[in-house]
Amino acid sequence: MFASLGGIDWLVIAGAGTTILWVNWYFFAAERAPATAAIGSAGHTQEVTVPVHGGYTPSAIRVKAGAPVRLLFDRQETSSCSQEVVFADFGIRTYLPAHETTAVTVTPAKPGVYEFTCGMSMLRGKLIAE
Repeated sequence: MFASLGGIDWLVIAGAGTTILWVNWYFFAAERAPATAAIGSAGHTQEVTVPVHGGYTPSAIRVKAGAPVRLLFDRQETSSCSQEVVFADFGIRTYLPAHETTAVTVTPAKPGVYEFTCGMSMLRGKLIAE
C-alpha cells in the first residue's frame, strides 16, 4: 500500500501530521502569560476584559480568592465554537452573542485553578485564585 505513494503524497501526509500536532499544542498545551484582575471602582469586584477571537486572550487570569470577579467576554467573531462559555466549577453556561460584550460574574471561594471552556471544550482558559 505505501509503496504506491509518490513524493507529493508523502508531503501531504507530513503536512497533515504537522497541522494536527500544531492544533493540539495551540489549544491544549500552549501557555500564555496570565493577566491580573483589576479591582473595580466599588473596591470589591475584580474585572477583566477577555477578547474572544479564536481563543480567550488572556487565557489565564489571576484573581483574589473570596472576591467577586466580573469577566467581560468580548466576542469578536461568529465561529460557532466560541458562542458560549462554560464554568463547570460554578455551574455556569452563558451564551456569548457575536460582536458583543457579555459579563459573567463568579466568586472563587478559595484559592485554586478554575477552568472555563467553550461549549465544545476546545477553547480553554483558567482563573487562578490566590
